[in-house]
Amino acid sequence: MDRLTSLAVFARVVDSGGFSAAAQRLGMSPTMVSNHVQALENRLGVRLLNRTTRKVSVTEIGREYYERCIQILAELDEADRIAGSLQLTPRGRLRVHCDTHIVRFIAPLLPGFLADFPDAAIDLRIGERMPDLVEDGFDLAIRPTPPPDSSLIVRRLSSWRHILCCAPQYLESHPAPARPADLTAHNCLRYAYYPYGDEWHFVAADGRPETVRVSGNLVTTSAEALRAVARAGGGLFLAPSFLIADDLRAGAVVRLLPSYRLPEFAINAIYPHRRHLPAKVRVFIDRLAERFAEHRRRMEADSGR
Repeated sequence: MDRLTSLAVFARVVDSGGFSAAAQRLGMSPTMVSNHVQALENRLGVRLLNRTTRKVSVTEIGREYYERCIQILAELDEADRIAGSLQLTPRGRLRVHCDTHIVRFIAPLLPGFLADFPDAAIDLRIGERMPDLVEDGFDLAIRPTPPPDSSLIVRRLSSWRHILCCAPQYLESHPAPARPADLTAHNCLRYAYYPYGDEWHFVAADGRPETVRVSGNLVTTSAEALRAVARAGGGLFLAPSFLIADDLRAGAVVRLLPSYRLPEFAINAIYPHRRHLPAKVRVFIDRLAERFAEHRRRMEADSGR
């Protein structure tokens, strides 16, 4: 028999003063109530109750055991209550892993989230590589590419594309490329984790794919380093739209090959389980979705769509 149920039944017998009264309050038969108490006594090797045809009394050991049972059942009820409240209102520590390049979108959400939910705390870690969410104890990861583990749950937050760009001063000493093949004559600043390596992929206006192998004097895992060198006129940058949007608006960089489309990617919220998602995770993801939707609307307005 289920030991926890037997504990609850035994406590109810003591509270009620007998098997029949306990059975009525529990919605069980008196025989089932007796079986639960008997199972406890057999497990413990002691007598918890003295039974006569007229009444039931608690033994000395039974009284000690009853007091502990009451504590255990009360703590279980409290645990259930806490778990239920965690499911309704964000509270507790939220562990988030964020790609370095998109932390700028996560950071503005933190003050409002922490102010709105004073019982919540955030542990935010950043890095280029996807962690093992379960083994490393993360509730959530925010990544600009899909996870390698297909068992994880993925919620798409926003689509994005690369934008080929450079600083205006770079074009003062280099001719602007007219087609992807022209990039072989340029210093192309490369991101080490670009999905296609040194081959940059484009799609022409007629839908024809074009690929060009590029080279340059800088390859790095830091998109911020690439951005800084590009802004200084050091070369061409195949930049994530979410990273370079402000520079484009300010004129710090200019767009190249605007008639060519680049592959579409997505920024994703990634978490281990779909069922019974804690409120702290669910609410944080919802706020992320709102934040990225606002960014997408701005990008579409900037591109004239």
